[in-house]
Amino acid sequence: MPSAVKRRETPVVELPASITVKELSEKLGMGPHPIIKELVTSGVMATINQTIDYETAASVARKLGAEVKEAPVVPAPAEEAPAPVAEETGKQVHRPPVVTIMGHVDHGKTSLLDAIRETNVAAREAGGITQHIGAYQVEVHGRKITFLDTPGHEAFTAMRARGAQATDLAILVVAADDGVQPQTLEAIDHARAAKVPMIVAINKVDKADAQPDRVKQQLADAGLVVEEWGGEVVSVPVSARRKQGIERLLEMILLVAEMQELKANPNRPAQGVVIEAKLDKTRGPLATMLVQSGTLKQGDNVVVGSTHGKVRAMFSDSGKHLKKAEPATPVEILGLVDVPQAGDTFRVAPDEKTARAWAQEAAGRGLAEAAAGRAASLEDIATQIQAGEVKDLNLILKTDVQGSVQPIKESLERLSTDEVKVRTLHSGTGNVTESDVLLAQASNAIIVGFNVRVEPGASRVAEASSVDIRLYDVIYNVVEDIQKALTGMLEPKYVDVVEGHAEVRQTFKVGKAGTIAGCMVLDGRISRTSSVRVLRQGSPVFEGKIASLRRFKDDVREVAAGYECGLGLEGFNDFQVGDVVESYRRERAS
Repeated sequence: MPSAVKRRETPVVELPASITVKELSEKLGMGPHPIIKELVTSGVMATINQTIDYETAASVARKLGAEVKEAPVVPAPAEEAPAPVAEETGKQVHRPPVVTIMGHVDHGKTSLLDAIRETNVAAREAGGITQHIGAYQVEVHGRKITFLDTPGHEAFTAMRARGAQATDLAILVVAADDGVQPQTLEAIDHARAAKVPMIVAINKVDKADAQPDRVKQQLADAGLVVEEWGGEVVSVPVSARRKQGIERLLEMILLVAEMQELKANPNRPAQGVVIEAKLDKTRGPLATMLVQSGTLKQGDNVVVGSTHGKVRAMFSDSGKHLKKAEPATPVEILGLVDVPQAGDTFRVAPDEKTARAWAQEAAGRGLAEAAAGRAASLEDIATQIQAGEVKDLNLILKTDVQGSVQPIKESLERLSTDEVKVRTLHSGTGNVTESDVLLAQASNAIIVGFNVRVEPGASRVAEASSVDIRLYDVIYNVVEDIQKALTGMLEPKYVDVVEGHAEVRQTFKVGKAGTIAGCMVLDGRISRTSSVRVLRQGSPVFEGKIASLRRFKDDVREVAAGYECGLGLEGFNDFQVGDVVESYRRERAS
């Protein structure tokens, strides 16, 4: 009688909400290579230390012959973001102010940072090799100031959009020979939205055509009145090129910071925010982090967003090896298992096991947190207004011409009631940009566009963050919608969902059919049933329906990106080479 063949038992693995490839290989009792191979086959490019979600890990485990069940959720810590602790008020000490420099392009932001760095850092660290780590400290009369070397107000607001308020004070750089420009006004609005005090540095005062008084007048017109003119905003004339006025600017920063009474408790586990991060070919993930409270020490286990690690080494902006970093100190650290994102918050965990568990829990909650942190729609805000949960309706206004800005702004702000105030955080001319969307996301604002379009990049960011963009061509409709939102009577909104873009490469006249455009589909798809608009140099010249869509001689339902097609529109024959045909459909907003 043949002996019974012993059947191989199917392994059962418990998988958490997220897991690294290495940890999955250990649970399955095999090397990482089969797992990485399965991931690549599924279209997921992952390294051995990369974190994957439960669904992906479960799919791979089943393909490799394992039975999967979900592991119990590790309880999340009570607080994720750095926050002051009430009972520690008595233990807090003064800390250096954290400063961001903003302003219009070419007005000297970088030159001013370089001048500050050269006159202060290099002087006290003679022979030291400085390195760029996104933030640095200078010392004035024995007191320190931390500067964030961020590329303008977009990065400043992008960090706010991720929940990180890292800046105590903003320096607004305005060139004395050029005056207030559109980006200057944007920077002012971004700083105001963040409720950050400002100091104006009037740069290039050494130039022959410098007009500092004209700058002060333009700032006053924008609602920013300097002290010399009876306002509360400090202004300092400087020349970054000649290094004039730098000492006075630093002294004014310390004076304004002293009025804020900035304090933190150094005697607790560190918390803070990531300024920037990158993957170094030789050293692995590097993160520039700003300690906001507590003291970060070499050897600490840290949780940074949804990743974690151990601080193997810490460096200052001058390249000096540090053993510890106190509040408001920027440091570059080595030892994370993955690259975090700018704006991620970090904190110290008691041990490596806890750090890993917290990071996994954060990764598992990532989508839910992103959804919770997204900007609300006008319908949501209308509901919150009715429930008494919202006191301000924040708006960002973009119009086609400057003459439309003030009338629309005044009409909307007049709708304010005793219960809810309508606030225009930023107004300007031109299409809706990514900067507008970031400001809306960070400030829970609605974007109102009048006779303008949404730039493709801004459209993608708005869709990902659920920022509500409302476009109008009649002023009455703008006012009516906001009025309805304030009274809770807003009707459902329909939005245009862009499906694709095609560029006109050639035109053909075909008898009664009129003009046919020979196009290349640049992205997405062009569908026979979709609506289209023809854009010429970014502005719409026609909106309508597709009359014919062909590939060679065949009529087709749609054409995907990378393919050519012949396109005819109902009632439009004025195609020009270089026009862009945008395909879209209308959907009711959820």
